[in-house]
Amino acid sequence: MVLVGALGVITRSNPVHAALSLVLTLFGVAVMFVAQGAYFVAAVQVIVYAGAIVVLLLFVIMLLGVDRAEDVRIEPLTGQRPLALVVALGATAVLVAAVLDGLGAVPDLEGSVPETANPDADVLEIARSVFGDYVVAFEVTSVLLVVAVVGTVLMTRRRLGTGAGR
Repeated sequence: MVLVGALGVITRSNPVHAALSLVLTLFGVAVMFVAQGAYFVAAVQVIVYAGAIVVLLLFVIMLLGVDRAEDVRIEPLTGQRPLALVVALGATAVLVAAVLDGLGAVPDLEGSVPETANPDADVLEIARSVFGDYVVAFEVTSVLLVVAVVGTVLMTRRRLGTGAGR
């Protein structure tokens, strides 16, 4: 499910279809969390990522307009594609090196995790961390998302306003 969705994200030419494939990928990750017994993280995965973030992406995609076709033969930044190839190869090499370096590094923790008296201890610790230690980063992230949406709306309105008078 995750791999099919991820392949759909990178192979779909329609941005809306790619975003829907991203939803499939995120739901697959949530199913993997459920299989590991991390029900809270699975719920957060569905609510935050598959819900809010993908809706925000679809909002921006629709606002920018998917009906306009671009001429892919005209390259606005010369040298962009070779640079992207070099960066992709470098990132792939780093990923492969990290995987090879990490083989056998994870110890077998079967039976070594103690049972907690409070089953909600993880949720309480996450809440304490997010709304205590990291509240500033949490709020800055929410402000950045709002600014991004407002900026997109303003850019689109300005673009529509200049084209309407012609």
